[in-house]
Amino acid sequence: MNTGAMTEAGFRAARRKQQALTAEAEKRALKWMAERAPAWVTSDRLTLLGFAAQIGVGACYALARYDRRVLLAGILFLALNWLGDSLDGTLARVRRQERPRFGFYVDHMVDIFGATALMAGLAWSGLLHPWTAAAMLVAFLLLAGESYLATYTLGWFELSQGWFGPTEMRILLAVGNLALLRSPYAHLFGHRLLLFDLGGAIAAAAMFALAVGVAARHTAALYREEPLP
Repeated sequence: MNTGAMTEAGFRAARRKQQALTAEAEKRALKWMAERAPAWVTSDRLTLLGFAAQIGVGACYALARYDRRVLLAGILFLALNWLGDSLDGTLARVRRQERPRFGFYVDHMVDIFGATALMAGLAWSGLLHPWTAAAMLVAFLLLAGESYLATYTLGWFELSQGWFGPTEMRILLAVGNLALLRSPYAHLFGHRLLLFDLGGAIAAAAMFALAVGVAARHTAALYREEPLP
């Protein structure tokens, strides 16, 4: 019995749901680039580019502890991360070279390791307190874990939560980098706070609330689909 063949034949790629603000424009741009990409540009190379670029972002944050001007390089790495992380799947679909299991597994393991590297860089940067970076990483992993479980049990993969997705997060980080060049501080109700401490606390709380809310919604959906006899 060839169990590997059975597993391959029984695998169903999940439906993709993308409702982010930039989704439609991004989809058109990625398709345009994929149709014109030279043969030496492959999905695997783009995945590696995206991963290396995310590590580069984390390294730039760590080096910003000594010179904040390196944050400009961080914006470049954010753009390269978007290119590699977003274009790899589109290129595979345009060239009819999809590998659903391989692509899903590798892409999201890369996301987990990349997010860890980015948050480690932020924790070292001095631009926010390490516990804020840790809270963001934990909240991200909770939200990611819920998304992966929902993909398996419900059959759809949510690329965004409402109007907010990975591209919007990169844009916010790029804007934050530019703001940090001016000053690493923000003022709130007469108190001076680290800008990324404030933004990171809001981001962590929002991701945690989303994880709880989406988990409750998906639990209810599964309960309705599989009621007790």
